[in-house]
Amino acid sequence: MAKRDNKRDRYGNRIKSDELFHFTEMMPVNVEEEKQKARKLRSSSWWKRKMGDGHCYYCREQFKPSELTMDHLIPLARGGRSEKNNLVPCCKECNSKKKYMMPFEWDEYLQLISEK
Repeated sequence: MAKRDNKRDRYGNRIKSDELFHFTEMMPVNVEEEKQKARKLRSSSWWKRKMGDGHCYYCREQFKPSELTMDHLIPLARGGRSEKNNLVPCCKECNSKKKYMMPFEWDEYLQLISEK
């Protein structure tokens, strides 16, 4: 008899781990325009100050500012915008792992891997 997947989301619904972290619908946003805004913000003094402390937003580890990347909390592909309240510095590893996850999906992902 096959082992059942008993993982549940925060609402108690049974989920399969391979189904949890993908998206099915893209929000309407001009991605190229938002990327251009992000490039402009990357050269701003505001962003340089955010990078200056050298901490990854997700893992909280210390990095050289040159080792940090700009991440959209709400990804552009999910309707996020390149605005100051949606941009955080993070290490390349966390940025790669987060991919297109929303903040609540990232939290669930971290809980899922900590249970293992």
